Amino acid sequence: MTERGDVDESKRATLRRFAALGAVSPLARFVNPTATGHGDSDARTAIAGFVTTTPGAHFSKIRDDLQLGNGEAQHHLRTLVEAGAIESYRDGDYRRFYPAGQFDSFEKVALGYLRRETPRGMLIELLRTPDASGSGLAESLDVSRPTVSKYVSELESAGLLTREDGYAVRKPETVILLLVGYAASFDANAVSFAREADALISFAPADS
Repeated sequence: MTERGDVDESKRATLRRFAALGAVSPLARFVNPTATGHGDSDARTAIAGFVTTTPGAHFSKIRDDLQLGNGEAQHHLRTLVEAGAIESYRDGDYRRFYPAGQFDSFEKVALGYLRRETPRGMLIELLRTPDASGSGLAESLDVSRPTVSKYVSELESAGLLTREDGYAVRKPETVILLLVGYAASFDANAVSFAREADALISFAPADS
């Protein structure tokens, strides 16, 4: 059985790890070292580090990965937003957070979809295999054809995909750079993709 002390120590270790990242991130100057208590400072710096390394993360992911309470996470995120350190973007049912001024609107939308497993897999597969069909995507990702159709429509509406001549990723070099830059915050497939991305960047077609 997990003891309360083990849970608290796990939380402290997680906060310390991301606080170390936050302390050396561009957001460090926004973190108030005279916060209510040492725990407040650690939590806020950890959120800064988490958002820096995981841009596009939604509220629940930040809260759960840092093992924070609802109110605690809301308080520190609101403080960082009000300080101009981070900004939020509404993505359907989610509110996603980014370092302020770092990403344009296309990149924010792209990161939001890259944070979702199936759309991320579809974009990676289309970057690897530009002539992939809907049925091919479904087979590669082990999802249904209607699921692929659903996300194709969403990605097209979001401006990330075109269907003029088969499926094509819009601004492919930008999407590749986001995948490579934040691969470790996605999954093993993204990490694998990042290792092979040099050749893809060289040959990715320019966006029309």
